[in-house]
Amino acid sequence: MEQKVKWGILGVANIAVQSVIPAMQRGEWSQIVGIASRDLKKAQQAAEQLGIPKAYGSYEDLLADPEVEAIYNPLPNHLHVPWSIKAAEAGKHVLCEKPLSITVEEALSLLKAREKTGVKIEEAFMVGAHPQWRGALDLVKRGRIGEVKSVLGYFSYDLRDPKNIRNILDFGGGALMDIGCYLVYTSRLIFGVEPSRVLGLIEADPEMRTDVVTSGILHFPSGHSVFTCSTQLCPYQRVQILGNKGRIEIEVPFNAPSDKPCRIFVDDGKDISGRSAEVVEFATCDQYTIQGDLFSKSIRQGTELTVPLEGSIRNMAVIEALFRSAKTGRWETPITGTLKA
Repeated sequence: MEQKVKWGILGVANIAVQSVIPAMQRGEWSQIVGIASRDLKKAQQAAEQLGIPKAYGSYEDLLADPEVEAIYNPLPNHLHVPWSIKAAEAGKHVLCEKPLSITVEEALSLLKAREKTGVKIEEAFMVGAHPQWRGALDLVKRGRIGEVKSVLGYFSYDLRDPKNIRNILDFGGGALMDIGCYLVYTSRLIFGVEPSRVLGLIEADPEMRTDVVTSGILHFPSGHSVFTCSTQLCPYQRVQILGNKGRIEIEVPFNAPSDKPCRIFVDDGKDISGRSAEVVEFATCDQYTIQGDLFSKSIRQGTELTVPLEGSIRNMAVIEALFRSAKTGRWETPITGTLKA
């Protein structure tokens, strides 16, 4: 087997320390060699806890290390683009947490950085690598449920701490950016094309000003996606894919468990209660391990990325349009700027 790709981590965010780094360390293609923080002590503590050889007291020091080939960027949303560009300019490949950027304009600057430097840049939509999603999408493509006409999605949790970065507007917080982006992304995957227009409805927190209950309708050529996301409701997530011959339900679509099998349900609708649905089970796996290895393998073998950068820019265009629609009260068209069709 080819040599593992050597990774550095920008920051000690919880998602990195608790989920992504341990998962990548179990990978066949990925090796974590360094972690950075603006506080050297925090970096050293994380390095000791996770068995990482190097700790850096600044992000710049990590990017200057010639041993590091790729970086994972789990910084707050407003820092995704600036530090991803700096990493690219340092010759490092970049796996950046979602949402990739705050605006389409910002995302387009990453496209320019990729073209200038030649590195790989990918948004970390780990769900696209999970076997349950690949299995569901394969069933859709093979016509198991007929023509897809409707996608229904829900993703919520309850987090009311105003100091949490997910609740800070200037840091790119709010429900649509944090979790609604998944519902937009998977809707686009299911239909296989871009929505022609979108409608958004937002309830904002009066003090934090972030969107806390957001609903959207995405109009595709063959049907609609309807979703709600929230940061102040009972934790829940589900996706339903409905065709003219059946439906597919994804039980835990986004935070797929890494310690037990995942299930989807394929139903022909004969029993309205759903008890007759076929249960399709997928072996226990960790989507973060798969994501890291696919990115590393792309570096070593030149394979295509799971989430193309151009697709991430289109995803952000839909999110921007949803925000515009919530203000105008009208259908809005996603605008990708200078991105070629």
